[in-house]
Amino acid sequence: MASANSRSAFSARMWSSIDDAGRPLRIHLHRIRTTLEVSRDRRSWRGSSRATIDPHHTPAVEGDHYLVGQSPAQKAATEDLIEDAQRDLVRRAHPQAAVLGPQTDLEDFLRDFPHLARAGGLEEGALAELLGGERDVFAAGCVDQMSGLHGPVGQPCPARPWVCLLCPLAVFAPRHLPNLMRLRAYFARQWHRMPATAFLSIFGPYAQRLDELLSPGCFEESALQWAAEQVLDRDSELPLRPEEYTQ
Repeated sequence: MASANSRSAFSARMWSSIDDAGRPLRIHLHRIRTTLEVSRDRRSWRGSSRATIDPHHTPAVEGDHYLVGQSPAQKAATEDLIEDAQRDLVRRAHPQAAVLGPQTDLEDFLRDFPHLARAGGLEEGALAELLGGERDVFAAGCVDQMSGLHGPVGQPCPARPWVCLLCPLAVFAPRHLPNLMRLRAYFARQWHRMPATAFLSIFGPYAQRLDELLSPGCFEESALQWAAEQVLDRDSELPLRPEEYTQ
């Protein structure tokens, strides 16, 4: 009853208001809601990893608003998202990508990195292809491009070149050093053109992993110096999309 009385009192005040010309002022509740939405602080929202969730709502409120009353198709899509997130967590628990030194041969590879053989279902011939460069992508050798880690299963991996830096299916060898150096130069160009927070959220983990790879602890100093001499510091050296160009 109290709630009904409050609404009645609000309606009475609303209709008793007048504008500058003395006419009854009609208040649009939808405009009030829109004004509230526009005036809310979004400074901490933009660039956030939770950009799809209103920071003025708790996760529980967001869940009640968007997940309750779903259609069967919407529920299936939500379950797919949850399964993808769970697969991502499992992938993060996998061993880091392999780094092959100049003296590594097939026997060493089979002994030291058996998880790659198990994960990709590789036989000796496929591992020989991997070591020989027949399975190379831009920045690494890929154990299985059709694995579906970053796209549909059975189709070529659509991931961007830098995603390989953190992929458990990537194998890095000295022949990949020039392209890894080109990625480092690209990250440097992006660092100068992007806000620091944006760069760190997009490229930060990959740049950190790249610095680890391009260290004397992974490859010989002479190989790193030779690779650095191959870099022209141009966007045309990388397979980029138009929106990813820096020059």
